[in-house]
Amino acid sequence: MRSEDTPLDAAIRGLASGARKLARVVDVTRPEAWTALDEGIRIAIGYGEIERPAHPWTSTGRLPAALRAVLRSPAPTEAGLALALCDPSGLIREAALPHAAGRPAVLPLVAIRTTDWAAPVREKAETVLAEALRGADSGTLALTAPVILRIRRRMRGGTAAALLDEALRAAPAATVSALLLSQDRTTRRFAFGIAVERGLLTPAELARTAAYDGDMAVQDIAATAALAAGVPDDTLPLLLAARSGRVRSAGVTALRKAGRAAEAEPFLHDRSGMVRACARWVLRQDGHDPVALYRAACADPATVPDRAPLGLAECGDPKRDAEALWELTGHERALVRSSAVAGLRTFEVADFTRLLPLLDDPAAGVVREAARALLPWADRLPEEEFLRRTGPGRPPHVRVRALLLLREHGSAAYEKTVRRLLDDPDPVLRLRVRSALGIEEPAPRSQGGPSRFWRT
Repeated sequence: MRSEDTPLDAAIRGLASGARKLARVVDVTRPEAWTALDEGIRIAIGYGEIERPAHPWTSTGRLPAALRAVLRSPAPTEAGLALALCDPSGLIREAALPHAAGRPAVLPLVAIRTTDWAAPVREKAETVLAEALRGADSGTLALTAPVILRIRRRMRGGTAAALLDEALRAAPAATVSALLLSQDRTTRRFAFGIAVERGLLTPAELARTAAYDGDMAVQDIAATAALAAGVPDDTLPLLLAARSGRVRSAGVTALRKAGRAAEAEPFLHDRSGMVRACARWVLRQDGHDPVALYRAACADPATVPDRAPLGLAECGDPKRDAEALWELTGHERALVRSSAVAGLRTFEVADFTRLLPLLDDPAAGVVREAARALLPWADRLPEEEFLRRTGPGRPPHVRVRALLLLREHGSAAYEKTVRRLLDDPDPVLRLRVRSALGIEEPAPRSQGGPSRFWRT
């Protein structure tokens, strides 16, 4: 017996006491609840925490058809069927499976049984699941698909996933479309991929999904499919204005196919490196020289775009262009300064006398880029340069980066400095130090899984 009662224990007792509907004790919309219920029932019955139900219907299921007609017993309740499907005895699990046919409420447990260690149970579960998924409505799929996709990581879990894939490829378009609204992210991604492969979405719908969807994986699938299908001119601006760099890069690439390559020039200065690279490619294909455009942009400090210095470093010549970047490390805008320092790092510049003072910049982004540029050579620089920047009176972003450089230096004072900063009275500094060093406080875990899975 477990010494501490959990919400899962209470849910299992609810099933054992005769609750007829699983939804009364289990949050059936969460795949984690189903897998936890399966394990919890097996443990509870196996260790005698609840009494094993009689399950008279499981014994008649193994008799010849003529005798079953004579010895008919009442159909099992959802609760009784759930307990039998998760029983420690393989004979009971196997005998329960035929009764799960036509019972969509327990289909997630049937899916779990397709990964069963006992071959007879597994084979029968596969038969029941295949038949149930064939022609299943959107409600049944919405309940079962998340469980199938969760267990596919298990040994033998691929069978149920293959059956789901087969069912969705043959299902009506409306059924697949309903899964695109699933609250389960994995299910939605799976259904979206099948919808794209089946051509159920128009290019305009794909472009809108790529631009506005909150799931980056779905954005990527939609953007790639939109490019392949041909992005309509009226939806191309959606891709170009998307928050995701991968989606914007798809839009920039589409400019060439649309005969609008010249419009890629502003994207040479995009915040995403992928977008900048795509813009350079599109312009080169159209006969323009991105390096010349970058040099012209960086020549005038009054009009230089924020990320032009980094773009220049990505395709320029260190011997010719490094000095222009040094000039921009003193620019009035912090983004230009940090971009210039990032560009110098791309050029692998090792002028320590000019890089070290940048660790004192008032902008955290500039200090971050300066520290990254110095990191490969930290063990060759004076320890004092880093140690004094960890002291009181320095901004938190300076002290944290100096600490990381001190660690890379291999300084004997590093451990002492870490303890000092973790005990610093500045809460912002303490938080940043913990984050930079990857120090996390483990969240307490309750036995039996999150209580929101269970209803008592």
